[in-house]
Amino acid sequence: MAGSVFPAWSRSVEDCERHFRVKIRSGLSKSEAEERRKVYGYNELEKQPSHPLWKLVLEQFDDMLVKILLVAAIISFVLAYFDGHGDGGVDITAYVEPFVILTILVINAIVGVWQESNAERALEALKEMQSEHAKVLRDEIFISDLPARELVPGDIVELRVGDKVPADMRVAYLKTSTFRVEQSSLTGESMAVIKTHHHIPQEDVELQAKECICFAGTTVVNGSSVCIVIATGMATEIGKIQAQIQEAAMQDEDTPLKKKLDQFGEWLTIVIGVICLVVWIINYKYFLSWDLVDGVPRNIRFSFEKCTYYFKIAVALAVAAIPEGLPAVITTCLALGTRKMAQKNAIVRKLPSVETLGCTTVICSDKTGTLTTNQMSVMEMVVFGERTGALREFVVEGRTYDPTEGKVLGLNVLHPNLQSLAEVASVCNDSGIAAVNNETGVAFSNHQFRAIGIPTEAALKVLVEKMGIPDRELLEKLRKEDIIDRRLDYLVAKLGCCDWYNKRVEKVALLEFDRSRKSMGVIVRTSHGSNKLLVKGAVENILERSSYVQLSDGTVVALTNAIQEHLLDKLKAMSSKALRCLAFAYKENLGDLNSYDGEGHPAHAVLLDPNNYSAIESDLVFVGMVGLRDPPREEVHDAIYNCKEAGIRVLVITGDNKNTAEAICREIGVFHENEDLADKSFTGREFSELPEIDRRKILSRKGGLLFSRAEPRHKQEVVRMLKDAGEIVAMTGDGVNDAPALKLADIGVAMGISGTEVAKEASDMVLADDNFSTIVSAVSEGRAIYNNMKAFIRYMISSNMGEVASIFITAALGMPEGLIPVQLLWVNLVTDGPPATALGFNPPDTEIMKKPPRRSDDALISPYVFLRYVVIGLYVGVATVGIFAIWYTCPSFLGIDLSADGHSVIPFSRLTSWGECHTWDDFQVNSFTAGSRIFTFDNPCDYFTTGKVKAMTLSLSVLVAIEMFNSLNALSEETSLLVMPPWVNPYLLAAMSISFGLHFVILYVPFFAKIFGIVPLSLNEWLLVLIVSLPVILIDEFFKFIGRQLSASERRSRKLKTA
Repeated sequence: MAGSVFPAWSRSVEDCERHFRVKIRSGLSKSEAEERRKVYGYNELEKQPSHPLWKLVLEQFDDMLVKILLVAAIISFVLAYFDGHGDGGVDITAYVEPFVILTILVINAIVGVWQESNAERALEALKEMQSEHAKVLRDEIFISDLPARELVPGDIVELRVGDKVPADMRVAYLKTSTFRVEQSSLTGESMAVIKTHHHIPQEDVELQAKECICFAGTTVVNGSSVCIVIATGMATEIGKIQAQIQEAAMQDEDTPLKKKLDQFGEWLTIVIGVICLVVWIINYKYFLSWDLVDGVPRNIRFSFEKCTYYFKIAVALAVAAIPEGLPAVITTCLALGTRKMAQKNAIVRKLPSVETLGCTTVICSDKTGTLTTNQMSVMEMVVFGERTGALREFVVEGRTYDPTEGKVLGLNVLHPNLQSLAEVASVCNDSGIAAVNNETGVAFSNHQFRAIGIPTEAALKVLVEKMGIPDRELLEKLRKEDIIDRRLDYLVAKLGCCDWYNKRVEKVALLEFDRSRKSMGVIVRTSHGSNKLLVKGAVENILERSSYVQLSDGTVVALTNAIQEHLLDKLKAMSSKALRCLAFAYKENLGDLNSYDGEGHPAHAVLLDPNNYSAIESDLVFVGMVGLRDPPREEVHDAIYNCKEAGIRVLVITGDNKNTAEAICREIGVFHENEDLADKSFTGREFSELPEIDRRKILSRKGGLLFSRAEPRHKQEVVRMLKDAGEIVAMTGDGVNDAPALKLADIGVAMGISGTEVAKEASDMVLADDNFSTIVSAVSEGRAIYNNMKAFIRYMISSNMGEVASIFITAALGMPEGLIPVQLLWVNLVTDGPPATALGFNPPDTEIMKKPPRRSDDALISPYVFLRYVVIGLYVGVATVGIFAIWYTCPSFLGIDLSADGHSVIPFSRLTSWGECHTWDDFQVNSFTAGSRIFTFDNPCDYFTTGKVKAMTLSLSVLVAIEMFNSLNALSEETSLLVMPPWVNPYLLAAMSISFGLHFVILYVPFFAKIFGIVPLSLNEWLLVLIVSLPVILIDEFFKFIGRQLSASERRSRKLKTA
């Protein structure tokens, strides 16, 4: 029994009894159940270990840029330790740099952990309670509340209406004539499935065809049966899906953004290493010298102090090259994006998911519950007019179980035949509507409704509420009442019109639905004291057993062949729209059953045998018919159109049948109305049986595709092949059967209201409103976020290149160090941080959803953009070093007097050879003022160390000013500031003000000025700073002009190719 899978669906009940060594009438003994539990374990899915907080924190550091920063912090700490403990004292300011780097990394980690934890807490609000008990036969006694986890293969279980099936089971026998199970969450079928105890001839069939098997996790909506448990725990179909989810989780790949940033980090590591090495080599003569004797180095002299000094310069270069604020700014930008998405009803579970949506090329969508409402609705109603040749057709509005949504168009007067149809629909009906009022929850909007019982019957009750009743005064009163009792969170909705019809009659007998006659009937006692039979069922079957038709005024006439053909033609037209059609009829002359009043009546024996039901339901009066379906969501058509405009292909993968799925796909715009679907629509089995090369060709075609009757493995196969072809795949779904593909996709999107818990846990993003158009909004948001991230990466990297150029030029010329690491760190983190973050608020491009998605391997920095970075960087370097040299060498510059502070002006040659100062016999310098401080020099050589404070302040101020102006350049990659002025992003202007304000704080507050080694500047000196800084805007405007010309040329060549 524990060997290979036993195909219980293709074996008789007796074969199943023998295989599982059990008798249906007695069940397992307690001891046998215990033995089997030792073999099969408990009936529960394997629980994945929870994600501990420490692991979530560590994941935030699994990033190349962050790792580089950690190394920089460690090196900075070591240097600070040796510097800070010199001369017997401890200089706490030496530790500012490593402390600030570590602080920003911690903040970055906190933001990431907070966002992901918030998403998990939001998902908790979506969870639903599940039944954990079963009615099990043990030792010939039914135990009504045995914990479901204690079930073992071979157990005999009774299933009733409302039960959640606790394990995979083979139906042994039915206790009612009909037994239906809702299994859409597992198979994707939009209708409840009728189950039977008869075996299936074939062994190799899809899940949908296993009509004698009830699957774990599905729900009984009608009838009762006794079943044999055939699989428990991970051996069930839902358990296999859990295993597939775990397998898919093992194949998790980094997001496109993370791959790019890691590549950028690796590139940056190499660049930093090379630059640091070059700087050291250029300056080796200052710490390493020797005498050549006969061509051999002798008297080698090494200065550890000078070596350490130039090592510090190399570290300063590293600090300058690393965009310390970039990880935090990216995390903040993504977090802001997730907050925006939460306002649009999308809960993002993983920060990079929104950006990943931005480069999505294919959306694979489930149909049932995603593109459709997963709520059966009556779409059309057909009855006779005043004569037999005229059919009256009504369109019914509404797509959900909300009785107040929409109306029956064109229905002004409720004629007698419409009253008859409403009576049959409401009385010959055992279902209802549940109303949910959960204003505080995430999952539900103010009004949500779901079916109690069979979805088709629930839809009929909604139709009756829209049709109304003939008593107009009472109808107005009923429609003013609120159908929701707001004192409760969950209740059966009050259906006043249905109640009106039900109160007029008394049900005395039920003729249950069966597969042979395909109809259901009830015998009712009318107010006149006579009995009447009300019947609903498949149109063809009802027509076969009808002898009359009812006209609009209530007149009954004979049903002729012509009338029947007319009705069948209409049925064919409705069926072509994928409508499921039901007919309604009644009968007043019931013969022996005319006076039937219960079990004591002589005719009761006739009702005990279901074989008599067809005869009872004969000579019927045909009233009319309706067409129902699970309708597409209203917003889906526009969302599909927007996807096509954005260059995103939509593939529909569903477990529903082919005809229904094709009709829905035509209606929502995946396919055109008359499009040939021969090579665009396949069942899961048809597709998987094709050679791999053909499957790849099909998936590479432009336009939409449809895969129906798809099992979880088929969905995974499609997603995997698309990813192998280089596509970025978003998978949407709500069912258990969608979970493995959701996990495997680049981004899985689950439905929050109709979605199962398994689907939500497997997803990256959850739609709280189940609205497909929210996905399109997320794609737009993702593209905007990526563009904005490119803007601030452009800004930060060009700024950092300027810092690198500044230090490199300084070292190459042999000038004193113009910028120290703590100043560079301040600029990178604090001064650059606000503008970089504000660039994340750049308004999205109006044409953003009319452009094709970017390729996942598109370069974050193109060669042309890199050239711009280099040129801008060189200018920043020249400007910062230049103003440093100007202060030392020029008494005035461009008419601006710089001599007011009294400092000494020296030749440029002495500035570049300052290390030889101790050999200059005639070198003398004046004291100078800076703010309230006066700098004097006992040793003239100190003019290049402690005396460089004013020149260093000018360099730092030029760096800050250039980077502020450069942030304006980053508003757009190509658009001029004349077209896109700074005020299009007011946040950026505010951020620039904050950054300048912070710079003034460290300049003019003595405590901070001491930490950063700077002094206050005069008005003339600020004027010089602005003159040197502003050209950066003109340089970038020139490159933007060139970029616009190149883009226009590229567009023209593309048009010529397509012409």
